[in-house]
Amino acid sequence: MDRIFITGLHVGAIIGIYERERVARQPIVLDLELAADIRTPAASRDIADALDYKQLSDKLRDFVASSEELLVETLAERICRFVQETFGVPWVKLTLHKPNALDGTTDVGVIIERGERPAS
Repeated sequence: MDRIFITGLHVGAIIGIYERERVARQPIVLDLELAADIRTPAASRDIADALDYKQLSDKLRDFVASSEELLVETLAERICRFVQETFGVPWVKLTLHKPNALDGTTDVGVIIERGERPAS
């Protein structure tokens, strides 16, 4: 199975357990790998046959921006489910970054995989 990737997708979200995190959007950065068979769109040269990563990133930005989760773990699970259900991908690997969440760090987050991992 082939993989499509999106790296560094920036979106603002209400996320966190502290009151100060609940009053203003914070930056969230997403890196995704998605299983997709690209043979058909490669042969047809038709976007209708492809996983449209522009549409995926636009819908994902809207989805994350409208969320108000307490935990990055919950948001990560919801993102993977949304991507799999909306775009029919069998496997997704997500790295969710919450930059500057902790003093003295540049980044924290989670890495999760959902679905059946494609053979390399």
